Amino acid sequence: MQKPTIQFRQAVIDDKTALEQCLQCIVDAERPMDECLKEGHIEYYNPLDFVTSDNAELIVALDNNNIIACGAAVIKKAKEYYRYDSFLHLAMMYVDEQYRGLGINGELINQLLAWGKEKGIKNASLTVYPENPSAIRAYEKLGFSPALIEMRLREL
Repeated sequence: MQKPTIQFRQAVIDDKTALEQCLQCIVDAERPMDECLKEGHIEYYNPLDFVTSDNAELIVALDNNNIIACGAAVIKKAKEYYRYDSFLHLAMMYVDEQYRGLGINGELINQLLAWGKEKGIKNASLTVYPENPSAIRAYEKLGFSPALIEMRLREL
């Protein structure tokens, strides 16, 4: 594949169908890593909520006007015991398989972090399955580090 010319922009409401497809690709990729996920169609969240909220940002990456990647950030209120009042939570991070390894995810994250910084946010978080080591390495290269592991008991 010839190196594509990727463009980045804020998502808009007209991107709804493509964003819903990205979200389902995320669910499909995560389903084998999480036996607690229901079968069938799942919506973790409504992508348009990131588009219409003043406290969120959704960036898309395009190749020939086709959305091939996306990433969202939402400003969340921190728990009262943290040293900061709010933080940036990254979500809906997705890059089409044929475009992985080109630095697109890193650029999406850098743009989202810059947006958060403009809003006065100094801390960021994201969640990733431990069974996804390539994603973990990518996030660590950008400065993220593990902070908490969620433990589950499947049956009582």
